[in-house]
Amino acid sequence: MHFAHRRFLRPIFALGLASSVMNLFAAELPRDSDYDYDPPAPGSYSLPVVKSAPDGALLDSEGKSLNLRDLTHGRVTVLSFIYTRCAAPKACPYATGVLNQIHHLSVDDTTLAKSMRLISISFDPEYDTPQRLAAYSENVREQGSGCEWRFVTSKSRAELEPILAACDQAVDKRQNPADPQGPLYHILRVFLIDREGRIRNIYSSGTLDPRLVVADVKTLLLEESRVSKQ
Repeated sequence: MHFAHRRFLRPIFALGLASSVMNLFAAELPRDSDYDYDPPAPGSYSLPVVKSAPDGALLDSEGKSLNLRDLTHGRVTVLSFIYTRCAAPKACPYATGVLNQIHHLSVDDTTLAKSMRLISISFDPEYDTPQRLAAYSENVREQGSGCEWRFVTSKSRAELEPILAACDQAVDKRQNPADPQGPLYHILRVFLIDREGRIRNIYSSGTLDPRLVVADVKTLLLEESRVSKQ
């Protein structure tokens, strides 16, 4: 296996999980030809805390102010940084496509729909206004079903910078603003955040397998179930 969090894998013995709990996770994603492994079974490993997720001021797709902390607590969260002008095949379009697959899976999985949240944060606030993000979101997600998927931006790059810095999300302008892959260069980073607002995994373009992300989400939900029974 060659995924990013393999150093975090810790076999958990004597799980003692009730079959009724496991049945909540019956839905699966198909195997992708880009990945030559099968993710570990949910709950067969642990995901140690990496660090606390940052907070910061944002705007939702309706232009309403909110804090990132409000979006990273209460549900298991998958957070991606994007910008709508990106055309790099293994960057924003890929990340949004993966989140779309996860969202689609949640349409038929009530546990995921109620327990998971997806967040796409634009780091191009000058262009990605709330109105543009609203239009963008309509094109990339199913409406009215599945888990919550929020598309958010900020008032300015300066206001967003503390969030980017805390997540080590570097963003630079390309030398050629007319570059066919988009005017900004960045490294893809997607974050898994538990209900307490703690980062539990970080995915890159080489490890952002939707099957692995879903397995990680389910692992956190099973972890919660075990803790609640203690």
